[in-house]
Amino acid sequence: MTPARFSLTPRGPFSLAASARFLEGFAPAADPTTPEGGLRMAFCVEGGWEPVAVSIEQPQAGGAVAVWSTGDADGGRLRDQVARMLSLDVDATGFAALGEADPVVGRLQRHFAGLRPTGFWSPYEAGVWALLSHRIRMAQALSLKAALTERLGAEVAIEGLSLRSFPGPLVLAALDGFPGLPAVKLERLRALGAAAAEGALDGARLRGMEIEEALEALMTLPGVGPFSAGLILVRGASHPDVFPTAEPRLHAAMRSAYDRPEASVDELAAIAEAWRPYRSWVSVLFRAAAGGAPEVLALQSA
Repeated sequence: MTPARFSLTPRGPFSLAASARFLEGFAPAADPTTPEGGLRMAFCVEGGWEPVAVSIEQPQAGGAVAVWSTGDADGGRLRDQVARMLSLDVDATGFAALGEADPVVGRLQRHFAGLRPTGFWSPYEAGVWALLSHRIRMAQALSLKAALTERLGAEVAIEGLSLRSFPGPLVLAALDGFPGLPAVKLERLRALGAAAAEGALDGARLRGMEIEEALEALMTLPGVGPFSAGLILVRGASHPDVFPTAEPRLHAAMRSAYDRPEASVDELAAIAEAWRPYRSWVSVLFRAAAGGAPEVLALQSA
């Protein structure tokens, strides 16, 4: 394995520590070996699907992000994927202006200072989670994902630790069976793996499409509905400007914060128009508040 180092310079405010804390609360993509204030993970790099491990730190608050990696993936593709996962491929210099114009967004930005959305390492892995977690308890889905990783994933070492990446799409495309995995989910995972291997779930490709076009393309995959398609596009491809129309928890948080208890999804989407080109980012701040800091959404916080 060839070790490599590179750095990513944020455009606009960014806190890796805030992103790491956020990811810790997102169990499907979190890793228990992550050091405090940084990230340490293994994953497959899109294109060739080579397994790699990365250790990510931000030595100075608000400064450049340092990445140390091991593995044999193409350096450019690896860099692009890490930047996309951390939302560092987006110019955030205009993000603060949203909070200046909208007091609700301003409260969220101040509470979650420097936070940018982080999620799955690829749309492929986000799609796997969407299929695994459909209509079962999260704990059960997490157990299945962990078992797939342990039994079928590749082992990669970094900083004296041995990590395992989630198996690449060709592995799932050829999967005959797996303990605890129902036949219908097995078929859907095989189809997802085949589609990812052919490039249908490539992050750059999905980001380059019109939003509705990308969502419609994702919903042609077996088992992928509106909620799952949104998850794949926002938390897998890290699209910065999608307003989720199939997330009741987000909509409830918005109704509370804006004192619009009867607002329809279309009316909430109209409010979110003012968040362009960061609609995904603000939506993530709302979800983070609803999950761990509901007081930020209270009207008396204004």
